[in-house]
Amino acid sequence: MFKIGLVGGTGYTGVELLRLLAMHPQAEPVVITSRGEAGMAVAEMFPNLRGFVDLRFSEPDLDQLTACDLVFFATPNGTAMQMTPELLAAGVRVVDLAADFRLKDPQVWQQWYGMEHACPELLEEAVYGLPEMNRAAIRQARLVANPGCYPTAVTLGFLPLLEAGLVDSASLIADAKSGVSGAGRKASVGSLLAECGESFKAYAAPGHRHLPEIRQNLAQLIGSPVGLTFVPHLLPMIRGIHATLYARLQREADVQQLFEQRYAGEYFVDVLPAGAHPETRSVRGVNQCRLAVHRPQQGDTLVVLSVIDNLVKGAAGQAIQNMNLMLGLDEKLGLESVALLP
Repeated sequence: MFKIGLVGGTGYTGVELLRLLAMHPQAEPVVITSRGEAGMAVAEMFPNLRGFVDLRFSEPDLDQLTACDLVFFATPNGTAMQMTPELLAAGVRVVDLAADFRLKDPQVWQQWYGMEHACPELLEEAVYGLPEMNRAAIRQARLVANPGCYPTAVTLGFLPLLEAGLVDSASLIADAKSGVSGAGRKASVGSLLAECGESFKAYAAPGHRHLPEIRQNLAQLIGSPVGLTFVPHLLPMIRGIHATLYARLQREADVQQLFEQRYAGEYFVDVLPAGAHPETRSVRGVNQCRLAVHRPQQGDTLVVLSVIDNLVKGAAGQAIQNMNLMLGLDEKLGLESVALLP
C-alpha cells in the first residue's frame, strides 16, 4: 500500500481527491494538511467521507510529508513551488494540481500569475500530466504538473487534428463553458446562487490564465506556435466543462476515423459516433472525456465537442491517473466508475 499525502485538502479538488483515494486499493491517504482547519476531522467538513476517511487536518509538516511515497498539492497557485524542492530531495514524488509547474517559461509564469517563480530550475524537469500526450514521461517522472480543466478539454479535442496536420494551426478557436465549482471553494459574490443561477456569461475574454497553458500544449504537438482564441464562460451548474472547438480544414480526410483511431487505446477518452452531441452529465463524477467531431454542411470548418467533469478528468481524477502511472500501477486503478445520472 502506497502512503499518500495531500497538502491543502479543504477545497473541491481536495475532497474529490479524498473521495477517489478512499476507494483506491493500493493508495492510502495518511496525512491531509490545512493551516486554517488543523485539528478538525475530515468527515466533519466533508460528511460524504464519513466512514471512509478517518483522518484530521493537520499543519503542514515536512517530516510527515517526506514519509509519504507521493504528495498531492491541492493548494492555491504559488504554494507547491515553496515545498516541492525539499520533497523531491527526500525522494517523494509530487503531483501539483495548481499551475506552479505547468508553464516552462518562468517569465510567462510571472506575467500570468503575478509572482516570481520560487524554483524555476524545476520547470524543465516537470512533466505535464496529460497521459494521452505524455504517458511515457509521466511513468518516469518525479514531478508532474497536473493540467488545468479547460486545457484538458481543449487539448484533447484539438490533439488528433494537429498531430495529423489537418487544420490551420493559426486560426483555432476554443469556446468553453464551465460549472461554478471551477472557481474553487471560496467565498465570492460571483459564485453565489443568486448571482450566477439562471444566468450565463463569458469572462476573461481579453486573456485567461489557461491560455498560455493551452498554447504551450498545442505548440508541442506541431513543434511551432499556434494561433488560438480562447474564451471561457460560466454556466449556472456545479460540475462540468463543455468546449466547442473550431478549426479550418486544410485537406480532405475522414476525421471521424482519425479520432477513433487516435483514441482507440485510451480508456478515458470516448469518441462518440458520427452526429453525436456529448452532454456534461454523461461524465459527471468520472475521469472521462467524451468527444464528437462534426463538419457542418461539409464545409471547411470542423467543430469538435469535448466534455469533461472539471473536478475529475479536469483535476482530481487526472491526478490519480498520473499517480497510478508514477507508482507503476494500472492506470485505471480506482477510476473505473460510471457517471451519475440523472
